[in-house]
Amino acid sequence: MIHSAKKTSLVAIGLIVAILIIFFISLNTGTIPIGPSDVVKTLLGTGDGSFDVILFDFRLPRMVIALLIGIGMGIAGAILQGVSQNGLADPGILGINAGAGFAVVLYIFFLQDKLAGTGSLQVFIMPLFAFAGAFLAASLIYALAWKKGVTPVRLILVGIGVNAAFGGLIIVFQLMMEPKDFTQATIWLNGSIWQTSWNYVLALLPWIILLVPYAIFKAKALNVLTLGDQIAVGVGAPVQKERTILLLLAVALAGACVAAGGAITFLGLVAPHLARRIVGPNHKHLLPICALIGALIMLVADTLSRTILAPSEIPIGLVVSAIGAPYFIYLLIKE
Repeated sequence: MIHSAKKTSLVAIGLIVAILIIFFISLNTGTIPIGPSDVVKTLLGTGDGSFDVILFDFRLPRMVIALLIGIGMGIAGAILQGVSQNGLADPGILGINAGAGFAVVLYIFFLQDKLAGTGSLQVFIMPLFAFAGAFLAASLIYALAWKKGVTPVRLILVGIGVNAAFGGLIIVFQLMMEPKDFTQATIWLNGSIWQTSWNYVLALLPWIILLVPYAIFKAKALNVLTLGDQIAVGVGAPVQKERTILLLLAVALAGACVAAGGAITFLGLVAPHLARRIVGPNHKHLLPICALIGALIMLVADTLSRTILAPSEIPIGLVVSAIGAPYFIYLLIKE
């Protein structure tokens, strides 16, 4: 146990150092490159002010958002994999992202033009729709999978079905959209944080601050559930109650992250697997490492999305998918 805790601490320190290095590199790169000395001077407030807007209004908020989304989606994926007892579970695969995407498409199709006069409030309206859509999808999955309780197999199968259904509905409404709205919806559905501001950071930060520590607190219950329902019941664990709480926790994290950054898939799949390979299956150690790996992947993806085709930008969700899809195929072949 001591050895595992020491290993987890060393891995966490290594990941934090890597995040700090990538963070500083990311501040330097973009459509307008900024030298390291200018970055340091601007951050310390001793620069000439020429890079203040670029760093403080554009790069810093989206990088912080990327870190928060990586933390939230990494832990949400680990919880879903533990609850479903399936290493291929992920908020995107189970339909949570698709539910959020469907709600956003409905908002763009029916309400966006009508609410154009709401000014700055409109920044928060679309994320609220995404959050509601994520909970709608999760509620449907749970209700359809319920049969004297929810088993991991039914949860996965129903989730895949709900994901397909919402995906079809999204396409139907997209085909009826105006070209401008179609483009906006497509960018969001592919995962994009290019419109982020400090308002988005303030909207997402409370969810991460409150839910991530609670998720780590529930690590013991998650460990028991991964043993299987029969063993969990045998040791006296309230299986259905704990499964419901953990599912709500994962959906809240995933919904908040999707609301802020769009439908980013595979992140919740890859981060838990990498963490499990490094520190083992104990969720007390697994969840913090998941959060750090997710943050690192998102920060790298954000940096690549801004620089590969600069001055054009690739949706960050596509970069994450390019990283995660090959690993997903590898897991399918292996398992």
